[in-house]
Amino acid sequence: MTIGLDDVIAAETALSHVDGEAGRLIIAGHDLEALAGRVAFEDAVALLWEGLVPDLVHPRAVLGQARERAYGYLEPLGPQLAGLTPVEGMRMLLAGLPDAEVDHPTLAVGAAGVAAAMAVRGTQGLAPVAPDARSSHAADILRMMRDAPVSDDEAQGLDTYLVTVIDHGLNASTFTARVVASTQAGILSSVVAGLCALKGPLHGGAPGPVLDMLDAIGSIDNAAAWLDDAIVRGERLMGFGHRIYRVRDPRADVLKAAVGRLKGRGNRIAFAEAVEATALKVLERRKPGRRLDTNVEFYTAILLDALGVPREGFTPLFAAGRTAGWVAHAIEQSRLRRIIRPQSRYVGAWPAQAA
Repeated sequence: MTIGLDDVIAAETALSHVDGEAGRLIIAGHDLEALAGRVAFEDAVALLWEGLVPDLVHPRAVLGQARERAYGYLEPLGPQLAGLTPVEGMRMLLAGLPDAEVDHPTLAVGAAGVAAAMAVRGTQGLAPVAPDARSSHAADILRMMRDAPVSDDEAQGLDTYLVTVIDHGLNASTFTARVVASTQAGILSSVVAGLCALKGPLHGGAPGPVLDMLDAIGSIDNAAAWLDDAIVRGERLMGFGHRIYRVRDPRADVLKAAVGRLKGRGNRIAFAEAVEATALKVLERRKPGRRLDTNVEFYTAILLDALGVPREGFTPLFAAGRTAGWVAHAIEQSRLRRIIRPQSRYVGAWPAQAA
């Protein structure tokens, strides 16, 4: 038996491939580096959905209309966000979408962007901001979240992030979405299920602690000693190492480039870069023979922090990008028309034999 289903092939997909040994992520036949920062999120969605969702000829307009349509369903639910965390609020909002809606794929992606912004604002006691269908998906999400104008560099930064996280093999949330889709429960239920899996701290809740680590380090003069002590205590350095990638996470590089365009605007990007360089040296010295490189969590945290996203909003924004992947996997799986039903090995007590 394989604990955690490691190395078990549970699906065939044309959507994405993760090569951890080579540090390569392929999205629908394209290396990530050829998409993130080069192709708009809406166009990446159309690429990922090719052959699965028809008539996505003008994806920016279609997703803009989907955000407006979703807002009509979600805005009345705003008062129920009080007392919830943003990810709990996003779950509640997405669960309120009706199965009767005809166009589930675009509605799900549009709603995920609206719900992420609404949940971050609503849990702070702030009123929702209506979407603007003329805007790009990334710029509109950031504007709805901040209720303030968004610069081109900021919109490009979030757009790069959304493309970077659009899909990533058969991870826990994607597998969950496929299991639900295999029951023919529908795309919206599959997306909500994916979000519930992403909510776990071992999956989508990881970037926030990177900022906690930077807070604890405080200054670059303290970095080497703090990082060294953390490793001696047996603590994991947040933002370094990955279960799949044995070399540098390719997503870290595209996000680092996006972060570079925002440097020097009152944020702490330069400090984070200095901590990264120090951490890699400490890891090489303390853990020789192990390749513990920078992963996507590190620069996700730095990028979203520079964009003014609160830490509790990181997972909802992750979900806003990954929803496009969940939708594609749900459609791909549902077409098989066969429920996912693995076997388990019983290791409990057996009933006593009758005399």
